[in-house]
Amino acid sequence: MLSLGILAVFVGMASPAMAASAADWRSQSIYFMLTDRFARTDNSTTATCDANMGNYCGGSWQGIINHLDYIQGMGFTAIWITPITKQLNQSTSDGEAYHGYWQQDIYSINENYGTVEDLQALSSALHDRNMYLMVDVVTNHMGYAGSGDSVDYSVFNPFNSQDYFHPYCEITDYSNLAMVEQCWEGDTIVSLPDLNTESTEVQGIWNNWISGLVSNYSVDGLRIDSVLEVQKDFWTAGFTEAAGVYTIGEVDNGDESIVCPYQEVLDGFVNYPLYYPLLNAFKSTSGSISGLYNMINTLKDNCKDTTLMGTFAENHDVPRFGSSVPPPPTSIPLHIIPLTYIPFRATNDMSLAQNAAAFTIMSDGIPIIYAGQEQHYQGGNVPNNREAVWLSGYNTDSELYKLISQANAVRNQAIYRNSSYLTYKNYPIYQDDTTLAMRKGYDGTQTVTVLSNLGEGGSEYTLSLGNTGFNSGDSVTEIITCTSLTVDDNSNVPVPMASGAPRIIYPTSELEGSVLCRS
Repeated sequence: MLSLGILAVFVGMASPAMAASAADWRSQSIYFMLTDRFARTDNSTTATCDANMGNYCGGSWQGIINHLDYIQGMGFTAIWITPITKQLNQSTSDGEAYHGYWQQDIYSINENYGTVEDLQALSSALHDRNMYLMVDVVTNHMGYAGSGDSVDYSVFNPFNSQDYFHPYCEITDYSNLAMVEQCWEGDTIVSLPDLNTESTEVQGIWNNWISGLVSNYSVDGLRIDSVLEVQKDFWTAGFTEAAGVYTIGEVDNGDESIVCPYQEVLDGFVNYPLYYPLLNAFKSTSGSISGLYNMINTLKDNCKDTTLMGTFAENHDVPRFGSSVPPPPTSIPLHIIPLTYIPFRATNDMSLAQNAAAFTIMSDGIPIIYAGQEQHYQGGNVPNNREAVWLSGYNTDSELYKLISQANAVRNQAIYRNSSYLTYKNYPIYQDDTTLAMRKGYDGTQTVTVLSNLGEGGSEYTLSLGNTGFNSGDSVTEIITCTSLTVDDNSNVPVPMASGAPRIIYPTSELEGSVLCRS
């Protein structure tokens, strides 16, 4: 149980903390983890965790503190952790609530992860490193073991009456937005009672609660679950103002015409419209580069601000990039993603995985890397894609760990040398059947990223790349191989390509003060 003093903070009797704004978050790079699956307090790298079982494995907030060097070593400046609230406390045939999305008491924390003091210590440890804390929150639903027509509402705190919820109905058509907002997620094993977020009483409870959470734990940003399932005006009815921090929402749809309008009520969203063409481009050596090229421009034209979106190639709700398992055509994962959008992909090709990661970090928006991606984990559908990171031994010599470190380092350097880099919108400058090149920044401080889906078997060749913004005679450095290049007389950059690996070009003069490409 929480003490009365801590409970008071949760219900909003403390002032909101001074925290990071949307503009502050533009420069961040986020490492996302399920708290239960990243690190244990005992620092074990052998403790058993069968992701397929869907049970608690022992990850903790103290474990995260113990491994911040590992995270910061990749160049990340922020972490995103899964929900902290007290959960459904029993095992079901769908597993346990180790993930944090089956909450029952919003005024208590999930003691499986640690104590209030542990969470506060994590926040302090991050801030001591000039890193940010993002916390996942769920306002759409609670969690209950059993079918939706047999819920005992008294188990929820504070929403302990059916009056706080929409009447029970199942979501059967995700193209019907009214149904998505009014009806319930879940299944017959674990139902997710859908809160009546149109109610001013429900709104008031959430507004007070989020103010207290941000203040009590010095939270810098919020990732909001199930945004598509909540009516838009809920967010402007006091929630975002009470939070006082950057908000990024999960609008789990690949259609930009559906997703982009949510940026009118939240700062950003997790970029599913970009996710699907990103996978299609690099899932195999026959992927579609043009689809990704076109979506970059489509989002710039239709969304309010692409620099505030969260770019990703993996997360906890979809199969890993390297998985050989296609999404099931009929079953529904713990958190629903419209299955028709998810392409089949199967690759052990490290080069393709490197290109997907390089795009994530070097394109527009705030990069989000999912814990285990740097170790090329290959879990399939939920829950198999939620492997314990400690079983990798936190290997800092893995190919993707090193690639992510390099990409984050050059991005951080570009931001440091010219803050306008953040607001310059990604500009695709070249495409062919196997190659995409894009430029971010200008005035001799830009990065140029060249991506390929030729795979590890790709041949060696030199790409003569124009429209980079560099001038004839400029000295530039290819960051991945630390190769010095000179822009030719036609202002083209001779980019050495090999084995389908990505390339990142940056002005040599701008590397001053950086650890990049030192002898």
